[in-house]
Amino acid sequence: KENISDDASGILVESILEGMAEYYSAELSQKVTRGMKINAEKCLFNGGRPPLGFKIDNNKKFQIDEQKADVVRKIFDMYKNGNTTTNIIEYLNNKGIKTSYGNEFNKNSLHSLFRNKKYIGIYTYNGIEIENGIPKIIDEETFNMVQDRIQISKRAPAKAKAKTEYLLTTKLFCGNCKEMFTGMSGTSKTKKVHYYYSCNGRKKKGCNKKNIQKDLIEKIVIEETRNMLTDENIDKI
Repeated sequence: KENISDDASGILVESILEGMAEYYSAELSQKVTRGMKINAEKCLFNGGRPPLGFKIDNNKKFQIDEQKADVVRKIFDMYKNGNTTTNIIEYLNNKGIKTSYGNEFNKNSLHSLFRNKKYIGIYTYNGIEIENGIPKIIDEETFNMVQDRIQISKRAPAKAKAKTEYLLTTKLFCGNCKEMFTGMSGTSKTKKVHYYYSCNGRKKKGCNKKNIQKDLIEKIVIEETRNMLTDENIDKI
């Protein structure tokens, strides 16, 4: 100690203090990570903002906020029943309904909501998933139908593929496997473009339902619809 200059001694002390700070910081980080993992295993809230429709009680448990949960159910039902994301966003923002962060809705926040497994009771945190870990807001059938429609829109949006309007998009379902039909197009060897509806279950479930000509099925549906639009039925509507 006597042979160490004041400057060197100061540098040595500073180095020791920095090393101790790094050690305790790393130790604290490990403790926090370990604590959050324990919380996750107990399906407890781990900070941030709870998803829209949920609230956190004094025991850090997820509970349903009924008023906001009704909004979540309305959003899922609208999309399941054929409304576009643009329509839903416009509806929510016109009503002054905000995201869990207090912002207006956009496509990112809407798709984030649609994909949140917490709404079907699956607790999720950093790769951990526990079924029935929290209360359900959405039934699994509705949730899965929304996921299917998202995949259809992402994988093969009819308008983008064939640049034509498919009247029965989101309205035509397979009689064999119950999957939705998607508007498609293809070019034959003679370079002629053919438009048709294809069952999404052919790849997913091995459904043997053949493709249906677009013009044929749309003509049938339009004619049947017109037959139903009698004066009496119009008055009822």
